[in-house]
Amino acid sequence: MNVIDESGILAISTRLQRLADTLRKDGVLIYKANNIDFEPKWFPVIYTLHFKPVLSVVELANEIGYTHPSTISLLKELEKEKLIRSKKDKADERKRLVMLTSKGQELVERMRPVWDIFKAAATELTNTQNNLMKAIDEVEEQINLQSFFARAQRLKGVKQQME
Repeated sequence: MNVIDESGILAISTRLQRLADTLRKDGVLIYKANNIDFEPKWFPVIYTLHFKPVLSVVELANEIGYTHPSTISLLKELEKEKLIRSKKDKADERKRLVMLTSKGQELVERMRPVWDIFKAAATELTNTQNNLMKAIDEVEEQINLQSFFARAQRLKGVKQQME
């Protein structure tokens, strides 16, 4: 065990990042093993547009939980790959509507069986009880109630009052 692993909860961000990196790298290998040229970072956009076929950029950013600039960056990559297209909203020309292209829809159809494999492997990794997903949901819910920063500031104040 290394120092980071031994540090426990203090290194939660580092360990989650490390886990995410590992899963992302293996995700690339899984897609390649199934003859699919796909970057895992594109997943939230492609998956969301599969279920919600037309969204504004702002709606899409909200759906995937990314900032507007991060979403725009992903959309540019996906447009370059011809997996999505965008057009102005006729009702509000300030808005851009985003949708999958036929190439994007075909890709989704090829990826759906692979997604089933991802689900099965992830379920196996998380003890088939989805303990990890439950923990993530719980932490995200708590952060929505009060941010990590706000909690740290509050606890710092409590500690100072006790001294």
